[in-house]
Amino acid sequence: MDKPTKEREWRFDVGYLLFALVAILLIQQVWTVYRQTEVVPYSEFADLLRESKIAEVQVGSEAIRATLKEPLPDGRKQVLTVRVPPDIAQELEAAKVKYSGAVEHTWISTLLSWIVPVALFFLVWSLLTRRMGQGLGSIMSIGQSRAKIFVEKDVKVGFADVAGVDEAKEELQEIVAFLKDPATYGRLGARIPKGILLVGPPGTGKTLLARAVAGEAGVPFFSITGSEFVEMFVGVGAARVRDLFEQARASAPCIIFIDELDALGRARGISGLSGGHDEKEQTLNQLLAELDGFDPSVGVVLLAATNRPEVLDPALLRAGRFDRQISVDRPDKHGRVAILKVHLKKVKLATDVDPAQIAAMTPGFTGADLANLVNEAATLATRKRASSVSLDDFTAAIERVVAGPEKRKRLLNPRERRIVAFHEMGHAIVAMALPDTDPIKKVSIIPRGMGALGYTMQMPTEDRYLMTRTELLDRMTVLLGGRAAEMAVFREATTGAADDLQRATEMARAMVSRYGMEPDVGQASFVTERPRYLDLAGLGPQQSEASDETNARIDRAIRGLVEHAFDRASAILRNCADVHKDSAQRLLDKETFAEDDLAPIRAAVTAQMEGAAPPTPAQLDQQPMCATPSP
Repeated sequence: MDKPTKEREWRFDVGYLLFALVAILLIQQVWTVYRQTEVVPYSEFADLLRESKIAEVQVGSEAIRATLKEPLPDGRKQVLTVRVPPDIAQELEAAKVKYSGAVEHTWISTLLSWIVPVALFFLVWSLLTRRMGQGLGSIMSIGQSRAKIFVEKDVKVGFADVAGVDEAKEELQEIVAFLKDPATYGRLGARIPKGILLVGPPGTGKTLLARAVAGEAGVPFFSITGSEFVEMFVGVGAARVRDLFEQARASAPCIIFIDELDALGRARGISGLSGGHDEKEQTLNQLLAELDGFDPSVGVVLLAATNRPEVLDPALLRAGRFDRQISVDRPDKHGRVAILKVHLKKVKLATDVDPAQIAAMTPGFTGADLANLVNEAATLATRKRASSVSLDDFTAAIERVVAGPEKRKRLLNPRERRIVAFHEMGHAIVAMALPDTDPIKKVSIIPRGMGALGYTMQMPTEDRYLMTRTELLDRMTVLLGGRAAEMAVFREATTGAADDLQRATEMARAMVSRYGMEPDVGQASFVTERPRYLDLAGLGPQQSEASDETNARIDRAIRGLVEHAFDRASAILRNCADVHKDSAQRLLDKETFAEDDLAPIRAAVTAQMEGAAPPTPAQLDQQPMCATPSP
């Protein structure tokens, strides 16, 4: 558990003083003995003994210490020697050889013989226990919370650093006002919500918002993820929940932030629908009890974030626990402009870079996506050794993020390149001929990503939240323009339209069974919404509860919509056959058409379609469902 760093206070310790005194005395004794005693060979000791210069002798098992009658020239009065057996000493004296004894076992070696094995044992034991449970200390503190605690000076994020989520910031301003001045806020009897749940797709800035609340309020910030509560030991999660709230009460006013709440608050009883009582349920039960038990007036606010609110336990979301849910959705165009301005401050930009233009090209991007986009553009500019980041770098970065990196080394044979060129220009020409489609920004036959052999980039001019039946049919027609081009030119389908067919079929299915846009089926929805967490229990995806006859009508309607879109795309390409062939040939040579290159093609398509407008959906209802395109 990380705690706020504090300077350790110095204090006087008697134990340290006693240890120092004993060490000094021992060192002094050893030094005194060393200065008074001289180690000599045994032969020299025998000479001193024969010359009657020794006054007193202390005989040990291995060594002899002698006190001299007169001090030696260096002032020493004692000599120390190692014993030699008498018989060997006599022989050595007879041979007039200088000899001395050797100590085979000293007190140091004896001491090390005991200390070294014990030290090795403790070292191995310490490494093993650290690997198994991060040491003995972690085992003793396994029930303690692992929340990272940031004090006021550690949280350097404020609302100025958060952009694109103005509504969520306004909601959280109340939390900041209460934490700063609870007396004024509660003067009319209002209380702060116990729990606030931030809900939104990944990357929209939920965690950043929570840190901004703590930074603005200037209170301690307890940050932890839901997965950190659950361990392999039973009861650990509940103990950590208790410890977390105890620390929070002691540090009030403060903020507790639980990221990825779905890992902790998943609905109980979904494991096979058996209602089992496992460790996760104990942890969730303890969290529910803590939410019921703590008083919000003390200044403890619980923030949580999740991108899967449908899997949370209903008891966790009721009033009195998580009282307020704040949606943190994908930003609109104005929000993307604000987010880009925050991230572009760190990048050296060229004069042609306009955040509004970049925001218009990035519909559906989250805050994390935009941050990654700015980094990719700066990386591309650095790779080119440019002095600043230009708008072309941002365009290339968008293509890299959306379609993947270019695969110029992936060589296609001439026939495949020709098929890809006609396929992509089929998409582009159909989109140019229909009035309610997004404009084409780029067409390329350079392979990208994992399997894209080419791509046609459409950029919406504005954010759209509603789609009409005509607009959906136009989108399906553009999707099938590639397959229609293959059939019109090569008289044979390829696998390149697999993704187009899947997306068109899904769109048609939604129009028939979800939006009620098909007259033959009627104004009814045949999709039963089922909570996603039930899918984890093996109940499968969302299914229609209609009768077999109705399901057959739905299938026929879906096929009819897809075939109508295909016939419509085929008719457009027949009317623009010359433009299609000429533009595809030029695309083979140039490989990529930018917006300027597409302008004359768009003008030619418009001129070609003025005399022969594409059939409307009402006209297609009277046409055969599966018309064969003419050569």
